[in-house]
Amino acid sequence: MSTQPDHGQELIPRPERTPEVVRVALARIAPHRLGEMERHKEQALTAAIADGKIGHLQHWLTYWHAQVEIERRPDLSARYRAALASVHGTEGRDDPAFRSGMNELTAVEAEAQRAVSA
Repeated sequence: MSTQPDHGQELIPRPERTPEVVRVALARIAPHRLGEMERHKEQALTAAIADGKIGHLQHWLTYWHAQVEIERRPDLSARYRAALASVHGTEGRDDPAFRSGMNELTAVEAEAQRAVSA
């Protein structure tokens, strides 16, 4: 019996936390985001070289592992997309719907982070 909570049908199993495995998982479930992932990796690598700290690359991998978690789980993906639509459909930062959408985005990302950190 699994100790993981039931989130409905997952598109793929949760990948291991390695750069190549996370990239392959993203390619399977959200290939349209590979360019974004690569640009973010180049920024992290440039920052790591500039200041000599590997933390930039660790952050990059953690971020994309969580993004794969969102994409692989229809429950999180639906919430994430609805929140994005809410944020982009508002009149600005003073609109209560903007704050609500941002709160939901933060909640979805936090849930994904907890899932991949467990």
